[in-house]
Amino acid sequence: MRCVRPLLRLAILSLLVGGGIAFWKQRQGKLTTSTDTPEWPPFEPTATTTAAKTAAFTEPLVDSQIKWVAPIDGGCPDGYPIKGNDNSGIFHVPGGRFYDRTVPERCYASADDALVDGYRQAKA
Repeated sequence: MRCVRPLLRLAILSLLVGGGIAFWKQRQGKLTTSTDTPEWPPFEPTATTTAAKTAAFTEPLVDSQIKWVAPIDGGCPDGYPIKGNDNSGIFHVPGGRFYDRTVPERCYASADDALVDGYRQAKA
């Protein structure tokens, strides 16, 4: 009976250690980079993206070319419906998800004016 207890303890200990090693190996496999990730095709600029970039960077912009106005009483004046938020760098168009909640810091006449000023459009 005295020989059985140490053997039983050894068997239980070996099962626990083996389970721990198996868990560790499985966990290591998940943390390494997988070769199953899809490869992205190389970016090939189209004529429209190339033309837009060259048009945007051929002439430096001056402040008089950027058309925005300051909001009046927390809202945009007539003719300038696009709301720009300086903190996030995002502009909101009428009918957008957060348009009504946005307190504008700049108001633009068109989305193109906001894009030229460095803002990006809010996601739908």
